[in-house]
Amino acid sequence: MARLVGINHIAVEVGDVDEAIAFFSRISDEVTLRGRSGNMAFVDLGDQFIALESVRRPASGGHFGLVVDDRDEAVGRAREAGAEIVGSHDVLDPWGNRWQVVDYRDIQFTKTSRVLEGMGLDGLAKSERALGELRAKNLAD
Repeated sequence: MARLVGINHIAVEVGDVDEAIAFFSRISDEVTLRGRSGNMAFVDLGDQFIALESVRRPASGGHFGLVVDDRDEAVGRAREAGAEIVGSHDVLDPWGNRWQVVDYRDIQFTKTSRVLEGMGLDGLAKSERALGELRAKNLAD
């Protein structure tokens, strides 16, 4: 099974990551960084985030983190459908949009048990790594 579950993150290309963080700091009372890596910074939004990527000429529209219940199945099906796969799990749709396919079990983004049940995904559980990240933020027991 490969079911769509939600949006994990949005990646936004910016000219300067520090300026982008300063911008968010001006429009919000609290900006918490999840982390930084290379030319990227990750701004926490509870169990979701915005990825800011510094590029010379921002214009591509970034990418979207699409949450699924089975990443390998979803990427395999995209490949079979003729989609271009970038890296191990980014999929280009026919219009050039880039979808980074992420597995619900491995990320902080969380749906309640009742919502998962209503979606036909009851029993879909988080990995220990994802639970550890959530516990560190006091977002899980």
